[in-house]
Amino acid sequence: MIISASRRTDIPAFYSSWFIQRIREGYCTVFNPFNRKQVTNVSLFPSDVEVIVFWTKNPKPLFPYLKELEERGFRYYFHYTLNGYPPELEPKVPDLNDRLETFIQLSELIGPEKVIWRYDPIVHSNITGYDFHQEMFEKIAQTLKGNTQRVVISLVDSYRKATSQFKQLAKQGIYIDEELNLEAIEDLIRTLVSLSKENGLEIQSCAEKLDISPWGVLPGKCIDPLYIKRVFGINVNPTKDKNQRPECGCVQSKDIGAYETCLHGCRYCYAGTLQAGIRNHEKHDGNFSSLIG
Repeated sequence: MIISASRRTDIPAFYSSWFIQRIREGYCTVFNPFNRKQVTNVSLFPSDVEVIVFWTKNPKPLFPYLKELEERGFRYYFHYTLNGYPPELEPKVPDLNDRLETFIQLSELIGPEKVIWRYDPIVHSNITGYDFHQEMFEKIAQTLKGNTQRVVISLVDSYRKATSQFKQLAKQGIYIDEELNLEAIEDLIRTLVSLSKENGLEIQSCAEKLDISPWGVLPGKCIDPLYIKRVFGINVNPTKDKNQRPECGCVQSKDIGAYETCLHGCRYCYAGTLQAGIRNHEKHDGNFSSLIG
């Protein structure tokens, strides 16, 4: 079994102590996001867990526990998102330079092959235009050179929660372009491909509806059996995860997070709002078997 920790929230940033307590006790419980009465008991014994996949914008709170994870026999890798967006879009995310330093520290601790850089979603707006993305991508790629081997990109999607946030941003004079200029986005993607090559990065897309493969970016798998085989030398079930979007190529995993629990407050997020995250975080107890409730 592959554990996803987590697409639904940032466990390393906000729930690291809960996570390691669940590891020590060997299980956690997860409720169905569409039916809270349906609860699943998930084993976290090393013998039952093939790989743990962390998704985060700030893994630093998890650093004190990485050695313990390894000593217990767990394999793991990180998807680490670095966009460099202004606070209007990422109000509670730590400073970019601090997170770049954290990325490099993590790479030095566990190896560059186990830290995947995510530059996603690409949000085009009147404060984050195409020039912004080109310059920011170049800055991050050059800073991380040698500290990661893969970058994952995607274009922003109009999720229900995100669209509501976009309407609020418009009232503040910030306009998200949900209808992309294909000629301009092609130029940007080709530039990102070129910058990736210059900095020794393999570039892939994540669950992208638009076919950008003619521009040099092939569809990727964030939970990728070939990647796992290359990094850890093990074979995992290659069956596509039916619980993910049709465009997603990831293989099966069990997510142990919960929606509406993240405190980053990113205005493009599909997993919840800052207000809901604060409310649910107040319900969190590190001794509970589930993240909240």
